[in-house]
Amino acid sequence: ELVRLSKHPFFSGVGAVESEAPEDAPHLQRTFALLRRTTGIDFNSYKTPTLKRRIERRMALHRLSSLGDYVATLNHDTEELHRLSEELLIHVTSFFREPASYEALEQSVFPRLLSHRPGDSPIRFWVPGCSTGEEVYSLAMVVLEFLDQRAEDVTLQIFGTDVSETTIEKARAGIYPASIATEVSPARLRRFFIPFEGGHRINKAVRDRCVFARQDVTRDPPFSKLDLIVCRNLLIYLNQPTQRKVIGVFHYALRPDGVLMLGRSETIGPLTDLFAVSDKKFQLYGKKAGRGHPVMDFPRTQQLPPPPSKKAAAKPPSRQPAQWDSQSDANRFLLDRYAPPAVVVDGDLRIIRTRGSTGPFLELPSGDMTVDILKMVRPELAYAMRGALGEARSRRRTASKKGVRFKVEGRARVVDLHVVPLGADETRQFLVLFEEHSGAKASGARTAAKKSMKGSGGPAAALEGELADTRHQLQSIIDDLGAANEELQSANEEVLSSNEELQSTNEELDTAKEELQSTNEELNTLNDELRGRNEELSTVNSDLSNLLSSVQIPIVMVTRDLRIRRFTPAAEKVLNIIPSDLGRPIGHLKPNFTCPDLDSLITEAVDTVSVREREVEGTDGRVFGLQIRPYLSLDNRIDGAVVVLFDVSSVQDQAAALEVASATGEALISTMREPILLLDSDLKVQRANRAFLAAFQVRQADTEGRLVYDLGDGQWNSPELRRLLEEVLPDNKNFEGFAVEHDFPDIGRKKMLLDARRIEAGRRKQGVILLILRDVTDHGP
Repeated sequence: ELVRLSKHPFFSGVGAVESEAPEDAPHLQRTFALLRRTTGIDFNSYKTPTLKRRIERRMALHRLSSLGDYVATLNHDTEELHRLSEELLIHVTSFFREPASYEALEQSVFPRLLSHRPGDSPIRFWVPGCSTGEEVYSLAMVVLEFLDQRAEDVTLQIFGTDVSETTIEKARAGIYPASIATEVSPARLRRFFIPFEGGHRINKAVRDRCVFARQDVTRDPPFSKLDLIVCRNLLIYLNQPTQRKVIGVFHYALRPDGVLMLGRSETIGPLTDLFAVSDKKFQLYGKKAGRGHPVMDFPRTQQLPPPPSKKAAAKPPSRQPAQWDSQSDANRFLLDRYAPPAVVVDGDLRIIRTRGSTGPFLELPSGDMTVDILKMVRPELAYAMRGALGEARSRRRTASKKGVRFKVEGRARVVDLHVVPLGADETRQFLVLFEEHSGAKASGARTAAKKSMKGSGGPAAALEGELADTRHQLQSIIDDLGAANEELQSANEEVLSSNEELQSTNEELDTAKEELQSTNEELNTLNDELRGRNEELSTVNSDLSNLLSSVQIPIVMVTRDLRIRRFTPAAEKVLNIIPSDLGRPIGHLKPNFTCPDLDSLITEAVDTVSVREREVEGTDGRVFGLQIRPYLSLDNRIDGAVVVLFDVSSVQDQAAALEVASATGEALISTMREPILLLDSDLKVQRANRAFLAAFQVRQADTEGRLVYDLGDGQWNSPELRRLLEEVLPDNKNFEGFAVEHDFPDIGRKKMLLDARRIEAGRRKQGVILLILRDVTDHGP
């Protein structure tokens, strides 16, 4: 009868079943199952109305009016599942959202965290639901500015997690558009960002302090020993049970003096025993010390619900209107009027529901507030209550303690205690009934007691009866204590055995700890080496980027499969390359020069490990020298080719002009009637024209290449002429009309006037001397 009564609406709210699901609930659950199987995200923890609105948007895009039809689409369209997942995960974030909250962190939270920081331990922050990382980087920038003001050298670790792998990849890249200038001040842009492809990129100083990972905060284990958790506008998308679980996770993850920041529309709800309000305006909560951690379950796998059957899909459950049930009302009236007082307790013996007037049996104890039934029950009933609960828990059946005497306000009462187990083992609860002896039953007991006193000797006999009852109760207590002692002895033996096992496990853990310590040291050494190499690689990469930017020669580096690897800015116009062409085959380009077999030339240079050169003509008439060299890696391996273009148009024009000038000078010297000598800087004859050879009757071979002073019999070796010639080149002097008179063999005495001119030759401007000889023998003195 008691078991039947426990199923009555009297116990509604204790493990009650939710109201009947709507007709599209099976399709909705199937949608969540498909999403969980494809993306690993369990959307059952999110608020259903929000999810339904998002699903309806996707249905509208596909022009579907039935959720069942949309589920059928999802069954064979994986891409739509991913798009739906991104639609359900609402990503709303920005840099320095709600700036006043960051000021509150600087003023009240950061100083306290620094003052309570143990030793040299790092400061650890966590931003769950970080989306594309703006909030993580904002927090990092604010902390770095705060530490700079304090001149503190503190290791900073900020963890950003999100359930979407796509947004985590964007957060790791740290690349944002130029429009963030409206959110980030110019000073912070200069300090914490670097220009990148028309936008901004987080610099290395900030990026190294931020760690991003994919994590489902409702299912995956959290971080630990955190100083601050910033979780804003994430809880609003979760249902109430999941919110409580997540807040319990935050309580576990924080240090004893840690701080939790929530969004303006979020609170900790009923979990006031875990957090205390520090700043109501900015939703700052401090972790309460001395509180036990809530039970957290992080399952590794979850079974998917079976898809709805075709029959169920064809005939969705219909909701019938509620009808009045006279039997239910009659039962409710009888329970309220005639049922004994009762309470329902959970597996930890905490009261979760009461029924009827329990005041005579329960009372609030002094001290901290509690709902433990063993602490609230009256002292005279405590032993019987403990025994009945223990028997019901161990034997899993109804236990009773009858005829328990106690007093309320000086009045003696008698009560029977009944404990009835409810539910399964995982959700075990107990119904405790207080059935008090009252009315005719109590009067009969008192009448029997009086008759017993009269017939058996008065008050002495009554006292003997009470003493017998007391002895009976004491004997029952002794028996219970003996049984409990045996159970404790058995439990003690089990504890000793477990202690030995734990000792062995502890030793194994110590060994594993030492191994991990050694491995950690090796990893630290390896990390230092990798950091050093990374810095060297960054320096080399910067040098290479600056070198390629400063070179005004078109250069393109390609891989073995002829895909563009790098190029200089000068190559953009010549080969029509843009930054997005990196990775494209070079054959897809349309360069501004004619070379139809460029691909084959590059392939030939790579295969033969040789240089290929060719002159190509540009579309604007310029001529380029095309040079293709194999690309050698550091391990001397051919890994592509380097294509270089030299603009040789000006060089050819200069060469042609030089040839014309040389031919013109040669023609002038040859046609001049006066004897002419061309002397180099050492005053050796470079050229003697025909008039000179004919006038002095000498051969060209005997003249050119000799010093001017050694010509003939030394008639040109005059000190004055030597002085003049030696001053022409160094001092840039010319002379005219220097008279020379001498008897020449075979031609007689000649009187000559010499003119000398300096002519610069080449870039070094060494110069040559043009020496003109005028015969004035017939002109008189």
